[in-house]
Amino acid sequence: MTRFLFTLALFSSTLLIHCQNNTKQTTKTKSMSTLDGVYSLQGIHDMAAGFKFTPDGRFEFFYMYGASDRNATGSYTIEGDTVKLKSDKEPGKDFKLVSQSKKGQGYTIEVQDANKNYLSYVSCFYFVGEQRELVAADNEGFIRINLPHVDSLHVRHEMAVDIPTLIKDKDNDNNYFVVSLLPSLGQVSFKGIDLFIKEDTLTCHPNYFMPFENIRFVKE
Repeated sequence: MTRFLFTLALFSSTLLIHCQNNTKQTTKTKSMSTLDGVYSLQGIHDMAAGFKFTPDGRFEFFYMYGASDRNATGSYTIEGDTVKLKSDKEPGKDFKLVSQSKKGQGYTIEVQDANKNYLSYVSCFYFVGEQRELVAADNEGFIRINLPHVDSLHVRHEMAVDIPTLIKDKDNDNNYFVVSLLPSLGQVSFKGIDLFIKEDTLTCHPNYFMPFENIRFVKE
């Protein structure tokens, strides 16, 4: 009888601990419906970056790397252990199409900006069927493609990499384009970039914005 009571007490104690652990896990899961605080980038040399999250579903972001300073504001949602970011910036809108026309042979993109030092950092992706090629601007801001036909042209700035801006689709017969840089280059769209929650750390995969391994933002 004594042995039976001891076994019953041990079983009850184990069950109580299990219930307490489940309660703690449930509470922790519920607490992850929002984030609150500052998360700073760790482990990437010469780069400073961080997020500030608030419980109302908003975030702020800053980034400094070399000559590039960028930022973002927006909203976020949490799905399981994944943080979905939605920047206030509209992706793919970093260049203004000033004019377009038919002129000469091949394709030419003329980049304009008051700061001439930015011109040579613009590049163009062009597609011919499934084939994609990348061409960089020269020091004067001209991109030249010596082909009779391309399906589409997309431009981006290599010092502020984000979703490229489409300036020609397959139905556009023009071959000379003048574009200018927009202030949105200083912001980040975060399109297609998710964060993953691991206790007090947020991680993400290498991406077009930060093409690095082991990206970690640690809560301060």
